[in-house]
Amino acid sequence: MTADIEKRDRVCELECNIDDMTAEEISYAAERIMAEGAKDVAITPVVMKKGRPAYLITVMCSPDESEKERFARLLFRYTSTIGIREVISERYVLDRQLLEAETPYGTIRYKHVTGFGADRVKAEYDDLAALAAEKDISIADARALVMPFISDDLALRR
Repeated sequence: MTADIEKRDRVCELECNIDDMTAEEISYAAERIMAEGAKDVAITPVVMKKGRPAYLITVMCSPDESEKERFARLLFRYTSTIGIREVISERYVLDRQLLEAETPYGTIRYKHVTGFGADRVKAEYDDLAALAAEKDISIADARALVMPFISDDLALRR
């Protein structure tokens, strides 16, 4: 059985407000920054001064100085921002394992997360989407097909 591991770590959140880029341009910037290894990129609709609709882009990365600077450079390269805010945060994190289960539908990757009283599994979206497309079914139906095999796989590992 997996021990109940409780962890905390530090992350840097780089934030900027954008009111002069198209949705496609913002989406592309987020994709590029994720591809460069950001822990996460979030895009939030906001209202700026004078009632202008805009987006808040938040990039989560390591608080390491070189990483912060690297992602700041990427934000300046791929967005129209002229300023970036930096927030250092502590976060609670669950222990994560990326595992694979063999199913009649092929190998399905899944995450097993534990800690702080949580113990759960989640099939990887890309594998579910591929199965759903192959079978012409919904993601929910694909998940229902593979979850018994994932549960069995996890039980064998314990």
